[in-house]
Amino acid sequence: MLLTVFLAVVFCSAMTTLLISAVTMVQDIKFFSSAPKEALGLLKQRDEELFYGARTMGWILMTISIVMILGVGVISIWDGFRNGFTFGKFFLRFVMIFTIYKIYDMTFFDGYILCRACFFQHYFPEVESVYNGRKYGYNIKSQLLKLLVIFPAASALAAWICSLF
Repeated sequence: MLLTVFLAVVFCSAMTTLLISAVTMVQDIKFFSSAPKEALGLLKQRDEELFYGARTMGWILMTISIVMILGVGVISIWDGFRNGFTFGKFFLRFVMIFTIYKIYDMTFFDGYILCRACFFQHYFPEVESVYNGRKYGYNIKSQLLKLLVIFPAASALAAWICSLF
């Protein structure tokens, strides 16, 4: 259980690094496909780097983040095999990691970073009008769908595959 919580924290940290790297350093609008359509229409591609080497540093950090995310998956599966996990234990581990991440995403990314701290708007001020006055992020239905349906289904599928071995 302690390893599962640790892996969830690593997963959340990796996703935070991924987001910060994409927004602050790489600044390529193709990474913002989950933004609301009205914000996407206002986004302007940044051709000039924030500082010399920012994009390179951003891509390196994004690569490290992706490796960390994959590492969470590998370690959670490897430890489950090592400890003889059943379907139920694998499912519980996966669903806990995803649930902790999604709650973190909904509270920290959407609630704080996007709406209160105006982090995204600092780097892309053209979208400020889209996010002004919002107390919560723009995609609560999508977030709840992931939390309550998609992530449990993905966890069950992954647990089933792992329990076959």
